[in-house]
Amino acid sequence: MLLSLLQHTGRSLLTLRTLQTLNKSFYSSQMAKRVAVVLAGCGVYDGSEIHEASAVLVHLSRGGATVQMFAPNVDQMHVVNHLKGEPSEEKRNVLVESARLARGNIQELSKLSTKDHDAIIFPGGFGAAKNLCKPIGLCCISPVLAAKVLPGCEVTVGIEKDSKYPDTAGTAEAINQLGCKHVSKGVGESHVDEKNKLVTTCAFMCDAPIHEIFDGIGSMVQGVLKMA
Repeated sequence: MLLSLLQHTGRSLLTLRTLQTLNKSFYSSQMAKRVAVVLAGCGVYDGSEIHEASAVLVHLSRGGATVQMFAPNVDQMHVVNHLKGEPSEEKRNVLVESARLARGNIQELSKLSTKDHDAIIFPGGFGAAKNLCKPIGLCCISPVLAAKVLPGCEVTVGIEKDSKYPDTAGTAEAINQLGCKHVSKGVGESHVDEKNKLVTTCAFMCDAPIHEIFDGIGSMVQGVLKMA
């Protein structure tokens, strides 16, 4: 079709290789994925690891992705002198420091919308734990998400081998196979993983009266607030 159009307009024919290149470029642009990259500062000891962040951006570029970078507009937990490897008394802002890596093209993390992106990537660096790590509350089936992204974490989706929790045994097995630990907790309880700042409860994984489910969610919320 493209060849016919070029002939009709009187332009010289393009080679097959050129057409293939054009088609590849066209389809790549049509299929471009929208990826958010979340930064945590600039520097391995108190922010995002620069080499890792750069590698992520390079490979996203090679993959034809549309990239938008984000960072929280908060003070860093602390500042580290990277030459000496020692804490410094100065204060720095995570968003301002991340803007160094982003060459200024960065937005506040609060503006990140999941509907505008197909994926999210977090480069490494100690800042990811120091400046981004917040308490997380998960209920019902959602603790499985934590098991997929937090190696070794502890979560609950109810009590195993109990008829009131018909789907818990299979879900718990999947969690354990992911290298995490399932902890049996009743519907009115929650489990707190202090190390990973994670609070989970089974909610509707249990066939229980709604007030008991609400009690469990209340326990989860209280646990999150205590760690916040």
